Amino acid sequence: MRALFLIDGEHYPPVVLDAMKRVEESFGFEGVAAAFLGGTEKLREGTDYGVPLVKAEDPVSAVEKALAEYDDVEVVVDLSDEPVVGYRERMRIASLALAAGASYKGSDFDLRPPEYHAISTKPSLAVIGTGKRVGKTAVSGYLARLLSENGFAPGVVSMGRGGPPEPEVIKGHEMEVGSSYLLDALARGAHAASDYYETAALSRVVTVGCRRCGGGLAGEPFVSNVLEGARLANGLDTRLTVFDGSGAAVPPVEVGGRVLVAGAHQDPEYVTGFLGTYRILISDLLLLTMSEEPMAGEEKVRSIVEAARRLKPNLRVIPAVFRPRPVGEVRGLKVAYVSTAPREILKVLCRHLEERYGCEVVAASGSLSDRKGLVRDLEDMRDLGVEAYLTEIKAAAVDVVTRRGAEEEKPVFYCDNDPVAVDGRDGLLDGALLELAEMVVAGFEDETGGHGGAASV
Repeated sequence: MRALFLIDGEHYPPVVLDAMKRVEESFGFEGVAAAFLGGTEKLREGTDYGVPLVKAEDPVSAVEKALAEYDDVEVVVDLSDEPVVGYRERMRIASLALAAGASYKGSDFDLRPPEYHAISTKPSLAVIGTGKRVGKTAVSGYLARLLSENGFAPGVVSMGRGGPPEPEVIKGHEMEVGSSYLLDALARGAHAASDYYETAALSRVVTVGCRRCGGGLAGEPFVSNVLEGARLANGLDTRLTVFDGSGAAVPPVEVGGRVLVAGAHQDPEYVTGFLGTYRILISDLLLLTMSEEPMAGEEKVRSIVEAARRLKPNLRVIPAVFRPRPVGEVRGLKVAYVSTAPREILKVLCRHLEERYGCEVVAASGSLSDRKGLVRDLEDMRDLGVEAYLTEIKAAAVDVVTRRGAEEEKPVFYCDNDPVAVDGRDGLLDGALLELAEMVVAGFEDETGGHGGAASV
């Protein structure tokens, strides 16, 4: 394996040279270059390290420069230490190495890049996230609808913690996936609020439901059936496949482009630090959701945007917010709105529903992912004149809210969350997503000569 060594001037040069030789012999590595990370205490001018030496103004920049100059590096071997590099620097270095397709190895750690399988026979995109509850599935559903409206004929492969044991196809474009359908699925033992049900019901596109368990630092699932789901998607009557990630886990499939969804309400280091850096480096568009008060102030949003652009200057970053969109006519109804949204933002969302869709929100709960809290909230709504329930398809939406509506013989309407760019420019987000899709299709056709794709079924 072709190795890039990371060295510093805090180690005596003969010690470094001996260590490089031992590592090469022990692991069968071939040193092709060394990135000098800094430090001068034991530095000796003119020392020959036996390989080309790459320097820059700081440790991270030195590694970035070396990986750009030697793009066939397979492993980055860290022979440096404090005080030249610390925890933050090493996480940034790890992200650079993994994004370059190289392992990052130290004395007591060995990080390898996730394996992305070239299994899709169609142009493909992935929507990935920096954690749970950042709106990734809402973005996937919105993207699917947008692509469908613009002739891309998409299919969505969803990866979730509650997915089926064998990949399952739901032809959302051919059927009405409503409350009865979801209650029947629940009765069969399915997790009827899983992402693939949500996308099928709200976006009216064909979906493939998959499951995963565990997620590595760089997002690789420990166990999943996504590859089987991808093969199933290859045979569907679709032109482009959207792979929907799960939390911070990344679909293990090679794709032509990625949309990263992060929340401005998150700790900034979770977005642009640690292995969030890796996710930014492998993505083409960053959608920074929750970019409004009280979730995040303007200064925090600005700082995250600037940090992301420093990591990847050509990355397109769009701050956005979510606004609920009922799938069904709720005008004139007194509704109870049930969501996973934090309590702080519920008033904003309820006001939007009333002003845009003409309903009266007489009660609201953000406890959809907390069954006990949700049951308490629903009990408190009993005497408020609720005529219908309006709920996201998440968590307890089917087994608690939909079932409650059926018992009370009150209609249950499902609600999507549409991302909206905060700068107010109509079409900004749609344009960016469609541009990425067109780029992916063009790249796929260049690679396959226009002959890729699968037979329709």
